Amino acid sequence: MFRCISLSGLSLFVSLSLLGAAPSPTAAAPEAPSTPTPSPSATPELYSAQTVSDLQKLREAALTSDYAYRQAAHLSNNIGPRLSGSLQAQKAVDYVAGELKKLGLEVQLEKVMVPHWVRGNETAELVQWPGQAEKTTQKIVLTALGGSVATPARGLTAEVVTVHDFDELTSLGKEKVQGKIVLFDPPFDKEMAATGHGGDAYGQAVVYRDGGASAAARLGAVAALVRSAGGAAFRLPHTGAMHYASDALKIPTAAVTEEDSRLIAALTAQGPVRMRLVLTPQTLPDVRSSNVIGDLKGSEQPEEVVIVSGHLDSWDLGTGAIDDAAGVAVAMQTANLVRQLGLHPRRTIRVIAWMNEENGSRGGKGYAKDHAAEINHHFAAIETDLGADHPVGINYAGQLELQDFLQPIAKVLAKSGAGLLARRTDVGEDVSELTKQGVPSFSPIQDSRFYFDYHHTAADTFDKIDPRHLAETAAINAVLAYGLANLEQPLPRGMPGGGD
Repeated sequence: MFRCISLSGLSLFVSLSLLGAAPSPTAAAPEAPSTPTPSPSATPELYSAQTVSDLQKLREAALTSDYAYRQAAHLSNNIGPRLSGSLQAQKAVDYVAGELKKLGLEVQLEKVMVPHWVRGNETAELVQWPGQAEKTTQKIVLTALGGSVATPARGLTAEVVTVHDFDELTSLGKEKVQGKIVLFDPPFDKEMAATGHGGDAYGQAVVYRDGGASAAARLGAVAALVRSAGGAAFRLPHTGAMHYASDALKIPTAAVTEEDSRLIAALTAQGPVRMRLVLTPQTLPDVRSSNVIGDLKGSEQPEEVVIVSGHLDSWDLGTGAIDDAAGVAVAMQTANLVRQLGLHPRRTIRVIAWMNEENGSRGGKGYAKDHAAEINHHFAAIETDLGADHPVGINYAGQLELQDFLQPIAKVLAKSGAGLLARRTDVGEDVSELTKQGVPSFSPIQDSRFYFDYHHTAADTFDKIDPRHLAETAAINAVLAYGLANLEQPLPRGMPGGGD
């Protein structure tokens, strides 16, 4: 996902909001983005009158087309969960490649070796707690975190200690943690998410998912649990990748539902609580997979590339509809609409369906490495990875002067309610390596109030996609990609700075 914290390629948080993405911890960002006043450097020669007319046609065509909706439906409903290394992930690669060929694009499958982690069984129950009725247990709803090691085959039973943050864990010391299961119980800030800052709320919570197991293991814990990093409290556990530090033993780790995390926290405050935990995931040998790349060749400067993209893999609990079949579908729609309208971009528009964003980001990293000699020919990169809720404009990562080049595009999109511009330090996980190398990068500004209710859960299913909102997002991608591909001047390049 476009985030501000990146650990081993995982989107630790996709810090986009209703009004834009939050910046990285190293730079401050505005509370609410606004469309800036053009500077004197902006000139009428940025886009020809014909290009502006074509952008208006693209916007209208996107808003009335169901192509992206049908593509998202097929990826979600027909193919289903697409965890890296799975048969479904390979099926999705073949499907998208075939669809792009139907559009007349030059299609390549670029090799990516991806992790192959398989979930297995996951059960937990409380076997001792204050006030317990004799010979009873209480079921705990949880799901293993991606990359977790397994418990012994028959599980493990240990006392649970609850902490709210890393400082509280440290204060307990090894004496109180050794041989126990540690539960991290930091809340997901729903009020923050309700104001449109879902990514910020996610970022505050998800650090425990990523580093909780190693922090607990350093003090001798036998397993670690984390309260789910998400907004909905319907006893849905939220999975996601975790990472083991090199200086700690690997211990099993899982995400517990909000309700069960609250339950355990309440009971451990009253007295000893013991849990039986069974997790049987496996990490199998890496599997060969692919980034799907489709080029709509430019008519005048084909060596210069404008990327429009989403990630093809997903977690395995749901069907990966909002994360990120929607992003792949709107990228495909860009090429479909340009073809449908008989338009001819000056620069090459490159549609990419990235592989392995969720648990390794090897697709994005591998692409940047494989194309290192061509980075200067990458004119721009667009990524969509925040679901399919209503978009209100464009995030951009790069030089401040980029806002001048976006003004005419924002004016076209303003007619469908998407004319805001926001400068960010990072707009997407898979294009982040390109961003770091100075490639101007972009993403839609999307409503994040509800995204983290379903993100990484069994509820990430196709019914969560609103066809109108998806069409609005497709309009941003098509107008932005084609506009940049036909820009009359080069874009300013360079590492993005802080927020405006």
